[in-house]
Amino acid sequence: MPSSHSNNIALDNTLPSPQSFQADVFTWQFFHEQIVQLLHATAQILPTLLLGIILLALSYLIAGPLSRLLIKPIDYMTDSKLVHLVVRRSISTLIVLFGVYLFLRLAGLTEFAVAVMSGTGLIGLILGFAFRDIAENFIASLLLSIQRPFKIDDVIEVDNRLGIVKKVTARATTLVDYDGNHIQIPNATVYKNTIKNLTANPKMRAKVEIGIGYDNDIRSAQTLALDIANQQNAVLSDPPAQVLIKNLGSSTINFILYFWVNSEQHSPLKVASQLMRELVNEFTKQNISMPDDARERIILSDPSENVSSLEEKQPPQIKNETVEQTITLDDVSSDTNEIREQAEQSRDPEQGKNII
Repeated sequence: MPSSHSNNIALDNTLPSPQSFQADVFTWQFFHEQIVQLLHATAQILPTLLLGIILLALSYLIAGPLSRLLIKPIDYMTDSKLVHLVVRRSISTLIVLFGVYLFLRLAGLTEFAVAVMSGTGLIGLILGFAFRDIAENFIASLLLSIQRPFKIDDVIEVDNRLGIVKKVTARATTLVDYDGNHIQIPNATVYKNTIKNLTANPKMRAKVEIGIGYDNDIRSAQTLALDIANQQNAVLSDPPAQVLIKNLGSSTINFILYFWVNSEQHSPLKVASQLMRELVNEFTKQNISMPDDARERIILSDPSENVSSLEEKQPPQIKNETVEQTITLDDVSSDTNEIREQAEQSRDPEQGKNII
């Protein structure tokens, strides 16, 4: 039977020591104080945090309407859609960034807010170097939108490309040439190169070159050429047509007939073709010689060849012209409107809105 002394020792071993009890109390008090401090800090920062969230949401909501209101004065400076779009988006971005900055400041992240605002400019600089070509085309599109050296449906020549302007976006200018092909030229290339606008002035000068023999009266031939040109309905009387001597050839006196047409109504190439035909026919009727350069021609023939075989080799007689062929040959209308219609019916090669 165990003694009472041994029972007291066993009972003392089961009870916690005063040191461990004090440690547990200290740990619980520490966590309790931390939780209380966290709740107190949360209670203090919660109103400002909610205010920051409200300001961030408010800046996002008012960015669009406020930017449209602030760009109203730009309407008096330019009506460029691209300029309005860029300025409006820039103002909207600044308003949203200002809301982010206020939210971070109210949340107690002042240093992070400053880092974000300064990093925005740094990121923009890095992206500018990385996408230099894209930025260059975009800036060129802004300048083209403001200066407007041409407009949609104008006939222009740029970078040795001739065509009708179908579309101008923030990246490229799309032309439709007279073969019906779509040509996309980067806006930077368009802005840096010489732009020839053929429809800015509808009056266009064309020319026809012809040579007559030295045995003809030069002044009479010039007068006849002017009369033929002035008889054409497509040739404008103002400015008047001119016939100037170009040079003296080996067998001909070469002169150039200059005339003006309305390029919106008539094709200069078609009118020149018709004038050339009329000049040759009328000069032939008036016995005005148009000799070729002197050449030595040797004709080889077979003595055994009979007359019947020669007749068989004669070219067939040309059939009488039909009404449709006559209309086609006499057609001097401009091809510009036809190409514009084809451009309207063709597939859009690039997404995006026109900027001019």
